[in-house]
Amino acid sequence: MPFIFYILALVVVVSALMVVTRPNAVHSVMWLILTFFAVAALFILQGAEYLAAVQVLVYAGGIMVLFLFVIMLVKLEQVEGFVRSRMRLSAAVVLAGLLLVSVGVAFRLAGVVQAVPLPDGGLPGSQAGPVDLSLVSGNLEVVGTKLLTIYLLPFELVSVILLVAVVGAIVLARREA
Repeated sequence: MPFIFYILALVVVVSALMVVTRPNAVHSVMWLILTFFAVAALFILQGAEYLAAVQVLVYAGGIMVLFLFVIMLVKLEQVEGFVRSRMRLSAAVVLAGLLLVSVGVAFRLAGVVQAVPLPDGGLPGSQAGPVDLSLVSGNLEVVGTKLLTIYLLPFELVSVILLVAVVGAIVLARREA
């Protein structure tokens, strides 16, 4: 199992690097789709099937279609101030270094390795007998409850931001036509 995790993590890192280093924007989007699928596989390894499904449907499906439409409607080579690939690569390396340093500092301050207390009897399903499913809350139930109670405002704000992005792409496309 750890071997599969390391392979998927390597795929995520390499494909994310390919996203920021490809000169062709359509190729970058295709690498980003691979990144999203690999992240969904990592979610499945962690037992978060609902998040994996959302990752594939929303990000790899909907958001990538939106990105492809914007890329095809707006000719990036004609946009003034378009960043060339060498500048993009150097910016990516600097930002990746800053990200690694900040994640390292956050892990160091948070004390990442902590003992997790197990309930009496161990994990659900670890006993030889049947497991009472009414005692174990489902992944979908927990995510749905939190999404529609605690995180309702950020959820709605993301939908408004996506709507603004679609309207902006349409305005940019109509302006050139």
